[in-house]
Amino acid sequence: MTDAGAPERADELRRLIEYHNERYYADDAPEISDADYDALMRELRVLEDAHPELITADSPTRQVGAGALSAAFAPVTHRVPMTSLDNSMDVSELTAWGDRVARGLGTAAAGFVCELKIDGLAMSLRYEHGRFVQAATRGDGRVGEDVTANVATIGALPKRLRKGAPEVLEVRGEVYMPITSFDALNERVEALGQPRFANPRNAAAGSLRQKNPAITAERELSFWSYQLGEVVGGPDFTSHHETLQFLAEMGFPVNPEIREVQDLTTVYDYCAQWQEHRHDLGYEIDGVVIKVDDLAQRELLGFTSRAPRWAIAFKFPPEERTTLLRDIQISVGRTGRTTPFAVLEPVFVGGSTVQMATLHNEDQVRAKDVRPGDTVIVHKAGDVIPEVVGPILSLRPEGSEPWQFPKLCPCPLRTELVRVPGEADTRCVEPACPFQRDQRIIYFASRGAMDIEGLGERTVFQLSDAGLVVDPADIYSLTAAQLLGLEGFAKISADKLLAAIEGSKERPLPRLLTALGVKGLGPSASDALSRKFGSLDAILAANEAALATTDGVGPTIAASIVRWYAIDVNQRFVDKLRDAGVDFGRVEISHVSPTLAGRAVVVTGTLSRYSREEAEAAIKDRGGKSPGSVSAKTYAVVVGAEPGASKLTKATSLGVPILGEDAFEQLLVTGELPPVAEEPDAPADG
Repeated sequence: MTDAGAPERADELRRLIEYHNERYYADDAPEISDADYDALMRELRVLEDAHPELITADSPTRQVGAGALSAAFAPVTHRVPMTSLDNSMDVSELTAWGDRVARGLGTAAAGFVCELKIDGLAMSLRYEHGRFVQAATRGDGRVGEDVTANVATIGALPKRLRKGAPEVLEVRGEVYMPITSFDALNERVEALGQPRFANPRNAAAGSLRQKNPAITAERELSFWSYQLGEVVGGPDFTSHHETLQFLAEMGFPVNPEIREVQDLTTVYDYCAQWQEHRHDLGYEIDGVVIKVDDLAQRELLGFTSRAPRWAIAFKFPPEERTTLLRDIQISVGRTGRTTPFAVLEPVFVGGSTVQMATLHNEDQVRAKDVRPGDTVIVHKAGDVIPEVVGPILSLRPEGSEPWQFPKLCPCPLRTELVRVPGEADTRCVEPACPFQRDQRIIYFASRGAMDIEGLGERTVFQLSDAGLVVDPADIYSLTAAQLLGLEGFAKISADKLLAAIEGSKERPLPRLLTALGVKGLGPSASDALSRKFGSLDAILAANEAALATTDGVGPTIAASIVRWYAIDVNQRFVDKLRDAGVDFGRVEISHVSPTLAGRAVVVTGTLSRYSREEAEAAIKDRGGKSPGSVSAKTYAVVVGAEPGASKLTKATSLGVPILGEDAFEQLLVTGELPPVAEEPDAPADG
C-alpha cells in the first residue's frame, strides 16, 4: 500500500466493515466468515497505525459491535458499557500483549484467568432484588436490544437468585446453542423443506431475535456467565476468579474449564490444549479469552477506546471461510458411487488450503441449493473432510441456474448413471469403469486397509494408465523393471515400494478383510468377523445366517459379503491374492471368558497400562463393544489422562459409572462394576 493509496483503501475498508456489521449484528445474515471479517479489521488497524492522520472518530476500530439495532426490539442503555476484546492470532501476538501488561504494571506480577471463548452472543442480564428483570444484547457497547422475553425461556438461567443477592446485579455472559440442539434444529428445518442453519452461532442469534418467545424456547439455548456488570449492594471483590465463584453461588452457569494460571507459559499451554481438543466439547468455541485476575491491576491497566487492556482473545485458526464456488463435478468411488464435489477458489481454512470440498450426494446439493458462481461458506475442522455449508444468497449472480446431476459417468466409457429408487446415491454400474478400478486399488492400499506406503493416488493412476494393474491383486506381480519405466521412479524408490508391497502380505486378517472393499464392511465388522471365524476362507465359506450372528455384523452386511463372493471376478481376485502369498489369517481366536458380553464400555484419555487399541481389544475379546461415544446404553466409561470433556460430561449427566484403570482391570476379569465407582486416576487439566 503506497501512501497515496492509503486514504482510499481506509475508506473502502470502513465501508466494507460497516456493511458486514449490519449483516452480522442487525440481520443475523453474515456474508463473510469471522476470519474474513477479522482480516478486514486487522488491515484497517494496521493502516491507521501507519497513518494516524487517517483515523476518524467513527472508525470501526474505535467502535464496539454494530451501531444499527433491530427495530423489532426496544433499545437498552448499558449502565456499564459492554466492551469488545482485542484479538491475538498467534503466540507472538499473545506474548506482545503480555509484555504490554507487564510494562503497564511495572514491578507487580500479573496472574491470569483463562476462559474458553464461546462462539455465541454476548448478553447482559439484569437482576433487581434477586429477580430477573431484563436481558439486553451488546449492540454498540453502549446501547443494546431488549430481548428479555426470549432470554427468559433459557432454562439454564435462574429466574430468582439465591439468598444474599445484591440489590442490583448485572451478569455478562454468552448465549449459545449446544451442538445437540443445533443438530436437532437442522433436522427439523430440513424436514420442513427449509434451509439449514450454517452454524450454532447463527442459529442462536436467529433464535434470540424471534418475535415469538415460544419459538426461542424450542431452540434449547443455554448460557455461560463470565463477567459482572453493574453491582449495587454486593460484596467487595479483589479478583476475577472470586467474581466467578460468586456467580456460581448465585446459581449462574460458570464454565467448568476456566483456569487460574500464574504465567504466560501456562497460558500458552492452555490455549494449545484447547485448540487441539476444541471438538471434545458439546458446544462451539473459537478461541481462549485471557484476563488479568487482580481487579486492582485491571484498574491500573484501563481501557482503549473499544477494549480493555487487561484482557485479550486468542483466536484459533478459522474453521469456516467464504470463497467462490467455481464448479461442481462428480467423482466415482470403488463401488461405483458417484459423489458431487465443489471446485473452489483456494481458501485457507481449518489449518490448510482447501480447493475442493464434498457435497455428499444429489439430494444434499438440491437441499443446499449451491450453484457454480456462488459465494459459499466452507467448513473444515482439523482433519475432517472440507464441506460446503451453503451459499450466501445475497451474493448470488443474476441468472444463476440450479445445478443438475450428470446423466453419464465422467469416465471414458460414458456409462449411464443409475439411481435406485429409495437410495440416496447415484451409481455407475459398469464393472469395467476405470475410475472404479483405480479407486478399489487406492482403497486396498490405504492406511486403514493394507497400509502400503508409497502406493498413493498418483502411483496407482500411473500403474493403471500403463496397463500394469487391473485389480488390487496385480500389485503383488509388479517388478522393479516395470516401476523403473514409470515417471518419477528410480531404483531406490522402486525397491522401497516393492518392499512395502511385500510387507503388506503379513497384515492382520481384519485389515485384509476391510481391504477387499465389500460394500458396508468396515474395520469394526471386519474385526468382529476375524475374531469369530479366524481366517478369510472360513468367512467366505460361511452362509448368511452364520455371518449375521456375529456381533456388530447383522443381516445387511452378511448378505453383502455373500453377494460379493458369489461374483466370479471377485472369486478370481481372492485366488490371485492367495497365489501371491497374502496371509489369509488364522488369527488367534479369543478364549477368555465373555465377561462383557453385550456391554458397551467407552475408553477416553490415555491409560498407563494399555494403549487405546489394546484397551478396546480387551473389551472386544470379552464380548463387549467399545464405541466412540457415550449413550444411555453405555455400561461404563474408562478414564485416563486428558479425557474428552464431552464424554465425561455426558457420562455424568446420564449417570454412567466412571472408572479408573484399576477398576477397568477388575471389570475385565469379573464383568462387574465396583460397589462404589472409584475416582478415575487424576488426569491432566482439561
